[in-house]
Formats: sequence, structure tokens, C-alpha cells
Amino acid sequence: MDIPGFAGFFGGWQQDLRLAIVPPVLCAVFRFLFIWLDGPKKLSAWKGSQLRTCFSYGFWWGMDINSRFYLLTLAAVTLPGSFIWAYYGISDTVRLVLFVLYGIILYAAFMGKMIFYYHFHDVYNRNMWLGKNADKKNLLDIFFNQNHGAWILLGAVPYACLLGGLGSWLQSLPLFELPRFDSAWAQYGINMVIFLFSIAIYYWFNFGGTFRHRFKPEWDEVPAEVKNDVFLGKATMDDLVALKIVWKHPVPEFMSKEDGAAAEDIRCVLPDFTGSSQDNPLMYCRRTAKGAKIRRPGHIFFILEESHCQGLYDAPYDMLNVVSHTKALRQEPGAFAISNFQPGGMISQTALGSILLGIYDCDVELNENKIIWDADLSKLPTTMAGQLRKLGYRTHFWYGGSLNWGSLVHFAPSAGFDRCYGGPDFCPPDSPQTWLGVYDHIYLDAVAEKIQAEADGSPEFHFIYTTSNHGPYNIPYESYGVHEQDAVTLPLGDLKPGDMDMRRFTGILYADKAIGDFVARMRKLYPDSLFVLTGDHASAVAPLDKGIIPRKDRLLREHILTSFSMHHPDLKPEFFAGNTMGEHQNILPTLMELIAPEGFEYYSLKPPLTEKISHVVTPYSWMDGSHIGFYKDDVWQQLAASAEDVPMEHGNMQYKDEWAAWQGITGWLLRHPEVIS
Repeated sequence: MDIPGFAGFFGGWQQDLRLAIVPPVLCAVFRFLFIWLDGPKKLSAWKGSQLRTCFSYGFWWGMDINSRFYLLTLAAVTLPGSFIWAYYGISDTVRLVLFVLYGIILYAAFMGKMIFYYHFHDVYNRNMWLGKNADKKNLLDIFFNQNHGAWILLGAVPYACLLGGLGSWLQSLPLFELPRFDSAWAQYGINMVIFLFSIAIYYWFNFGGTFRHRFKPEWDEVPAEVKNDVFLGKATMDDLVALKIVWKHPVPEFMSKEDGAAAEDIRCVLPDFTGSSQDNPLMYCRRTAKGAKIRRPGHIFFILEESHCQGLYDAPYDMLNVVSHTKALRQEPGAFAISNFQPGGMISQTALGSILLGIYDCDVELNENKIIWDADLSKLPTTMAGQLRKLGYRTHFWYGGSLNWGSLVHFAPSAGFDRCYGGPDFCPPDSPQTWLGVYDHIYLDAVAEKIQAEADGSPEFHFIYTTSNHGPYNIPYESYGVHEQDAVTLPLGDLKPGDMDMRRFTGILYADKAIGDFVARMRKLYPDSLFVLTGDHASAVAPLDKGIIPRKDRLLREHILTSFSMHHPDLKPEFFAGNTMGEHQNILPTLMELIAPEGFEYYSLKPPLTEKISHVVTPYSWMDGSHIGFYKDDVWQQLAASAEDVPMEHGNMQYKDEWAAWQGITGWLLRHPEVIS
């Protein structure tokens, strides 16, 4: 008996497509039921455009998973069935079984989400990982007796039958015949086109209606009209997509610690903490200002520079001019800089969250957590903006990109900011952007103009977050007066004009110049301003394969340390107790000791830089006067900058008790949200 050949493939492929239409429709139905049943308002209360966008974006985002059902039937049924006659004969049955099983998976994920939302008022999130240590009998009791588990299980039977009937009907529809040609070459050609198209259509759907992976739908790109509504933004996410995100980001171990053990950890840094479930560890972080050391600035500018690292200020890279503008600022009177400065997180979101909240994010994405969005600022007393408000400052948050990124539209106000701005909303129309945000010089010019336009004489705090120092470094820098030869004078090692390293250096210089120009403009307008310049995290910007320096490996300081400097006409070196190290959590208390009146109470996990600091510990790394260590990899190294290789030591990590304590505080607040609500 002849094997079905390519005609069999063509027919099977049509069956795959027919069945693949159904899962996205089911997801849309489940999305509708979720909004209808659990939404905080009636369907008619949402704008039609919001609902349409929610469903359309959710469709394309959900295709990340749903398209894989199509790939499964194509690869596991249709392709082998075109070669094996016996398998081809049962291919419709196999395809139907897979179809029903996948439909049941969607049903289970939806029902699970409904139960999860019932208990946590959120779609699937990291709290799921805590369930592995829960009492399984208790979970079953809740499922059957509180969440009608028996009905949910029984409901799967008619649901599966309906799916089976639908799948059978779809597969019974007539098939198109394979186009036939007399020429063998023409036949092979059309066969190849069909086969390649069957593969390409998978990628097109999987990438969200595009062939470019970087445009694939994701949480940060949910349209503002939808994401600004907390519930609708969450509803956009298909259940399997949410589960995938949770799977990729398991809860750290410290989150599952029992209260007794966590309290012991916390008492390492807060000895008076009681460990009661109703006790808020942040209330034990109270400090009293000793009295202002500088004139009260009318404007405080905290500039958080994207991907800004200390390494480019280190002596081995003196031949580079990429941070020439901020280097010049550091040489001026009234400047204070620290060359050993750790970030509060190793990526943008965790670093930003740690700075603004005054607690460590610990890679749990506090900015995305509704517990933080709903927190009472009086019970979350460590926030930077909240405490500066108490000093009479009107607080502003500025970001070069959309406030959808990192859910800043919800997070920044919850962190105490009076006003929050996203670059595309206030920059000139059609301002050029990278995938992160408006070009820095355009964005910062617009920030300056808006500050001037809205000034009313009140003291102001401006937290300004930039975006342009980031790959793929395709801004037309030359059009804005920044050239490769300005960043690097060739010949230098194996660097060549136009290569990616040169573009990267040009990009860093461009961002650095934008900062320098902004500081100069604000100083001219407000001479008494206080500036804080730091990076969100370090980045690998100096190529070690181009012969710039002898070393071939990054130092831990280059992997970890970000930049830091402060600027004000009254700053003097003697204010800072000879400190040569610090971190993000030292910034807020330093501001308080510089400007707050004597006796003013504030809250901070860490001491100010006006007191002697012997070592620095974060949930990521530690540092003392001679060494730096990275907990994740269990390694440490000499701290000093070097052009030569430096030995890497393994094990024997220092300050593990403090490391556990800082994580313990964050874990306590998330496990006991009532203490900050």
C-alpha cells in the first residue's frame, strides 16, 4: 500500500490549523468569564476600546503557548503520518486526543486561576511556589469544601465531551486537495513552499503576529489603556502564560522560611524585633537626624542612570573618554564620589524598587506586587519619596519610557510620589525612542522644561530615571553631536571604527553628555540644587577581547559596582567620615543627615554615609575594605581595580547572617501584608 506522501502532509496540516483555531478562542472565553465573574465592575463600565485591547493583546500574548499545540500536532502527528501509512490512518484520532487533552489543560489552568484569585485577589504569581511547603490535606480540604472542587472536576466531563464533538466536526470538514503540476520541479517547488509556510506560520503566531522575537508580547508592553487598570491588565494574561512566568521565576528560599527562623535572621540587624506576626520590622529602623550640614536645597535631583557602572571610572580605563562629563563633575568643589558602591539590585527593576522603597527587592519584583501597591505609607516608612514629603518636598518621578514598564503606573505612586511622568506622555510628539524610552537628551530637555513651567517656589524632589545607555545602541549619535572619536581615540587595542564596541562606547558617552548638560542647566536655574548621580546596576561595557588591557576576565567590582556621586556647593569631604564604600540604601539616610533639622525622625535600614561604614552587605553581594564577594556564585576577590588578572576565591563567604537578615525583612513583609496595609 502506498504511503500518503506529501498529499497526506497537506491534508494533515489543514487539520492541524483547524484544531489550532480553538485554543485561542477558549482562552478568550475564559478571559471573558474571569472579567465578568471577578471584575470589580460591570462589563459596561469599561470602555469598549479597553476591552477590545485587552482581548486582542491577550490573544497575541497567549499565542506564545497556544501556537505550540499547533507545532505539537504538526511535528508529532502530521509529519510522521505522511511517511507511515498505519499512523496516517489513526492520525485524526491521535490529533483529537491531543486536542481534548490540551483543552482540559486550559480548563484546569482557568479553574485554578479562579481559585487563586478568590484567595489572593491576583492571577498566578510567585506565591504559588509557597504551596510546595503547605499542608496538602489542608489544600484539598479548601478545594473540595470551599471552592466546590467536586463540581469543578465533574464539569471537566461535559467540557471534554463538547471539545471532542467540536474537534470531530472540524476534522470532518472537506479538505483542499494538494495542487498538482505536470512538472516534477514545479511540484517539488510548491511542496517546499507549503512545508516552509507551515513552519513559518508557527513562528509568526508564536512571536505575536511578527517574525521579530524582540517584538513578542510581554507584560511590560501591555498597552497603557489596559495596564493602567490593575484588574484588566492582569486579565490580559492567559493562564498558561502566567504559569510560565511563575515557573521561570521561582520564589527564593528566604520566602518560604518559617516565622521563627526568619525572626532570628532579622534580629541580627534589628535586635529588638519581637517576631510577632503582627510586628513590622521597619518600625525598628527609626533614626534621628543630628542636624543639617548644608543649606536646604530648593531642588533635589536624584538621577538614576541606566546601566551605569563604576568600572569606567577605574584607573585601568582612563584611556576611555566615555564618562568625561560626569568625571568633570566629580572634580568640582562641592562634589563627593565613592568608587566602591553597590546597587540595591542586579537588574533595573530590583534596583529601582530597592531604592524607592528603602527595602531590598531580593528579586521578588516588589514593583509588580499588589501588596506594595496597596501599602499604607505610614506603615512602609522607609520610602524615599514619602520621607522627603515629610520634609516639605513635592515629589516627582520621571522615567524616559512608558510608565507601563515595571508597572510603574501603580508602583511609583505607592512609593510616595506626588506626580509621575512617562517620557512618551510629556516629550514632544513623535520624539524618537529606543525600545526602552525617549532618547536621553530629548527626554531630559523635556524634564527641564516641565520643571521650569510648573515651578511655584515649593521645595521639589525629582527622581529621574534614564534609558538610553542600553543595547542595541542604534541611536544616531552623530546627529546629536557625539562621535566615536569623542569616546575613544584610535588606535586602541583591536578596536575598529563602526564595530559594536565602538557604538557601545559612543552610546555611553551620549548618555553621559545628556546627564552633564542637564546638571548644568538645572544649576544655572537653581544654584542651590543638590544632585545625586548613581546607576541602577553595572553592565559589561568594556571589551576584554580587544587588547585594551591585559586582563581577559571581568573583575567582581566590574560585575557588581555601580557609580555614585553627590553634588552641592556646601558639601565638604569631612562630612563623610572618610568613607570609601557604600550602597544604594545609604543614600536616603545621607540626604536626611545633610538637610533634615536636628531631631527629625526618619527610617532607614542602613546608616548614612556621614557615619563610618566598615562593610557593605546586600542580598546579592558583600564588600569590606579589601574584598568583594558575590553570594549567588559563592565567590570573592580583591576589591581594588586592576588591569591584570586577580585570583578568584570560592567559598568562605562573609556576613552571611546579615545577608539572611536583609532578605528576611522583605520576606516578612510579603508573608504578613497586614503589617503594612
